[in-house]
Amino acid sequence: MKLITSLLALVGVAVLGVLAYVFLVLAPDLPALDAVTDYRPKIPLRIYTADGALIGEFGEEHRDFVPIKAIPAVMKNALLAIEDTRFYEHGGISFISAGRALLSDLSGGFHQGGSTITMQVARNFFLTKEKSIARKLKEILLTYRIEAALSKDQILELYMNQIYLGQRSHGFSSAARTYFGKSLDQLSIAEAAMLAGIPQNPVRHNPAVNPQRAKQRQMLVLKAMLKQGYITEAQYAQAGKEPLHVNSSLQFDTHADYVAELVRQTVVAQYQEAAYTSGIKVFTTINQAEQDAAYEAVRRNVMAYDQRHGYRGPEAGIALPADEEERDDAIDEVLQKHTASAGLLAAVVLEASPKKLRAELLSGEEIEIGGDGLRFAASALQANANAALRLRPGAVIRVVQDAAKRWSISQLPEVEGAYVSLNADDGSYRALVGGFDFNRKQFNHVTSAWRQPGSSIKPFIYSAALERGFSPATLINDVQLSDTSAEVLKWDPRNDDGRYDGPVSMRTALAQSKNVVSVRILKAIGVEHAKAWLPHFGFETAKHPTNLTLALGTGSVTPLQLVSAYAVFANGGYQINPWLISKITDARGAVLSENKPPALSEEQRVLDGRNAFIMDAMLREVTRSGTGAAASQKLGRRDLAGKTGTTSDAVDGWFAGYAGKVVAVAWMGYDDPKSLGGREFGATLALPIWIDSMRVALSGKAETQRAAPDGVSAAEGDWMYTEFMNGAGVKSLDLGETSPAAQ
Repeated sequence: MKLITSLLALVGVAVLGVLAYVFLVLAPDLPALDAVTDYRPKIPLRIYTADGALIGEFGEEHRDFVPIKAIPAVMKNALLAIEDTRFYEHGGISFISAGRALLSDLSGGFHQGGSTITMQVARNFFLTKEKSIARKLKEILLTYRIEAALSKDQILELYMNQIYLGQRSHGFSSAARTYFGKSLDQLSIAEAAMLAGIPQNPVRHNPAVNPQRAKQRQMLVLKAMLKQGYITEAQYAQAGKEPLHVNSSLQFDTHADYVAELVRQTVVAQYQEAAYTSGIKVFTTINQAEQDAAYEAVRRNVMAYDQRHGYRGPEAGIALPADEEERDDAIDEVLQKHTASAGLLAAVVLEASPKKLRAELLSGEEIEIGGDGLRFAASALQANANAALRLRPGAVIRVVQDAAKRWSISQLPEVEGAYVSLNADDGSYRALVGGFDFNRKQFNHVTSAWRQPGSSIKPFIYSAALERGFSPATLINDVQLSDTSAEVLKWDPRNDDGRYDGPVSMRTALAQSKNVVSVRILKAIGVEHAKAWLPHFGFETAKHPTNLTLALGTGSVTPLQLVSAYAVFANGGYQINPWLISKITDARGAVLSENKPPALSEEQRVLDGRNAFIMDAMLREVTRSGTGAAASQKLGRRDLAGKTGTTSDAVDGWFAGYAGKVVAVAWMGYDDPKSLGGREFGATLALPIWIDSMRVALSGKAETQRAAPDGVSAAEGDWMYTEFMNGAGVKSLDLGETSPAAQ
């Protein structure tokens, strides 16, 4: 009896000792519950199009906050079935499970099985991953405090928004978007069960990384849901067989990386680091459909140019080890250095002949290419191919797969392209593609590439000429300067096509992009006058030469400058300021700042309405009968206006133009300037990008016609300023009839 009494006394002392340790040592050291009672999750900066499509997300954690009442029952049921079936019944601790876990800890296993959802909240918010009895006791104390401070729904809300679920995703809403590209309310039972299985081990059960293990875990969740009565036998069977399409990387609704980066820079400059954690949402002026069309147009036409100019050979090469495991490691290592660019995947050649090529992708899949799929690189498969060009085992190549799942050899283009479109009336961006692939090259060609504009500068020289008495009907001699001058010329410009047509109207000269005529006009009105005219359109005079080469676009512009300049013609004479951000809100949707589309005012007028009207008439001729005629033919519209641009030696290709309220510029060229080819022009390089993009931008929009303003009259079959009628204007140039107005 004394022994039992002594043992009981020892147990009592031990219990009192434990209690004293818990309440005198651990309890006072517990953190405050502010993190859960005043929950402020780190929500990333998100950027959207004007019509609500997500185009960018910046922050260490991908997270949405969704209130418990908005979380669908199927998601809650899936989670409770696998993680904590008695969540709404227990007081925070499941004593049987906790006891089992504690015994495991005492034995040195330190397994943490049996934790309730509340215990997981305590652990995730307040405790380290240290495995000790003290940490376990703190977890229990915190669990009771959380249960006392919050309702069950509040605790579940915290858990479902905070828990890490792989792929940098925190919370089930973010995970649903990351893995399935869906909101929570769009999830099927199978998808909800897949997500519910991740928390136990976000690495092992990540469906993007370990699909087989994730599937096994999903089936356990479905069985638990069936056992708890959340789903029927039929639903269980159907969900188990449902094929799931899992995204392997973070997906956005549209390709607008360059837009997202522009916005990120602006918002971070204003809000500093809080921009990445406070849930700021930014709504841009970008139109999703137009952005998608522009992205595809740039990619497709850059690739088309690249294909026209032949195969350049493999990107790299490795020696393939004889040992299979070593070979796999070598292939993985080299392919990780050659990341995918949209559908252009890197692969290592395993076998190559003129009739068949086998290659391995980073995924480990082996593909076989034959027939038409080899055509582009046929010369590189010949036995006598140049060593630098030849495809042999170990070569790193690019492959693409078509809609019929057939593989072809391709390559990453070296050339770059860009496109930007604005609303000509208010300056808001409609679409922006700053380059072929943002992940490969983040340089934004739209905003930052200073390039020679070539012939796309000519309309601004012609605009200056209208103020000196010229009109679309003015005749100019289209012959080389050396043919009409007794001087020995240091510079004798030529027409690109080598054709000279003698006397042509200024309208025809612009439509056919006659270089010699443009130089004659500039010479007549004076370089200083023309150069002083450029700031009306937003150009920087310091970026342009003070000589006759100005007429051929030897200065420097960015695509953004050029599109803003053409907007002056498009809107009747007003200078606009491009703007991108329409609204910024906080995490709760409260508006932090907002921009409204500005109405055109006379304060913005930089060009006489008469000048803008006549220039519009001549620019429409370019797309009807001139170098841009393919635009009207392919788009089937008569209200298009614009100008091609090709620089000397075809180093840059441009098309700038507009219709209705949309003004846009397309460009193609090499970052290290070099010729794009003797048979390439703005019409073959940039115009196809413009056409493909504007097809969507103008879809469903009626054609527009411009009414003649006061002060212009039709004379000699064309428009001219009324004040220059009756012989006051320039009727001809270098034909012996130049009037004083041109001097």
